[in-house]
Amino acid sequence: MSEQLRTTMFYDGGCPLCRQEVAHYRRLDQEGRIRWIDITRDPDGLDALRIPLHQAMARLHVRDASGRVLSGAWAFAAVWDELPYYRRLSQGLRALHLLAPLDIAYRRFARWRLRRRCDRGACAARPSAP
Repeated sequence: MSEQLRTTMFYDGGCPLCRQEVAHYRRLDQEGRIRWIDITRDPDGLDALRIPLHQAMARLHVRDASGRVLSGAWAFAAVWDELPYYRRLSQGLRALHLLAPLDIAYRRFARWRLRRRCDRGACAARPSAP
């Protein structure tokens, strides 16, 4: 599958919970449908999306196979669309219009997660290019 046609998840590999979740998803992605980019190791991967590192650290971002950039619950749903067992979950959440409420919960969690990472000194983001 072409790199440009694959869904790409930009995740915080320095976050233990995020690493564990991505490892779970990667085990399910046996067809290689998703490109996984750890933004703590490869922050330049965000350049094409014009997303500053501090913004990507604050909220999950995904570029889906059609090139759309999604964040939060919609980003998770785009990843789940590509994974066995999770496809039905994402379809159900969309059909029931539950992504917006899920995103509210995710937003709260993401703020807590980032604050916790920052308290441990992991928020040093490179400045965005002028």
